[in-house]
Amino acid sequence: MGIRNEKVVTRTFEKDLDKILATLVNFLAEEGDTRAVTVLVMGEASIEQTGGGYDFDQEYFAHTITLKLPETLYFQVMEDLFGLQNALKDKINVLTRSYPFDSVEEVSIVTELKGDPNWREKGRSFITGQGITNQGRARSDNLAPRQCDGLLFRSQPEIHLYRAFKALGVSFAPLPVFVRGGESYRRIEPDFVIFKHGILMIVEVDGDTVHKETPLEAQDRVKMLVHEGAHVERVNASECDTPEKASACARRLMAILEKLKATR
Repeated sequence: MGIRNEKVVTRTFEKDLDKILATLVNFLAEEGDTRAVTVLVMGEASIEQTGGGYDFDQEYFAHTITLKLPETLYFQVMEDLFGLQNALKDKINVLTRSYPFDSVEEVSIVTELKGDPNWREKGRSFITGQGITNQGRARSDNLAPRQCDGLLFRSQPEIHLYRAFKALGVSFAPLPVFVRGGESYRRIEPDFVIFKHGILMIVEVDGDTVHKETPLEAQDRVKMLVHEGAHVERVNASECDTPEKASACARRLMAILEKLKATR
């Protein structure tokens, strides 16, 4: 009779996977761990019982949680894959202590396997240098899990704004990598860089991820470009959460550029 009750607990644990992951995301967001939150939100999660046994005549169960990621996101976390998996496993086991007969023995992060009939042609293009980009791909604290036109973005509002800039015919770079060498090495990845009328404008979309950043930290992150004469504009993700809003936001930013030109 006791074993039957324990198996009910196990089924509850597995059925509660979405609840467990939702709670975990809240905790990770409070810690500002954007990388882990991105993996959990963008990953397709599943759970299965992969172990168990008896301890003092009490049956217990061990589980493996699998997170299947889009290919581009998987590539961004590969460098510290095992560390990330172990950190997630430990946090889940802390959060699920109310399930006394269940534990997670492994979190496995894997990539989607997608068939592509043109994979040979794409491989040849890569070998010849086509499609190579310096777009930001691996800034570990703020991943870029979304794609549009073969480019990477951190959120849907950024994609809306990208399309709006593209429609206006302006010269711009989404999520480029800037590096300052020397003893004070810095690497930054602004959301957008626009170049028009000899003016370099940095556009940062705020509030589109759980990455927590104070105004001072945000200013410090781009100051290496500000000191070189770049103009910074910050917009809220809510201003770009639809194509229509993004179009209006892009036009407003272009109007600011016109005013900057007039004051030169």
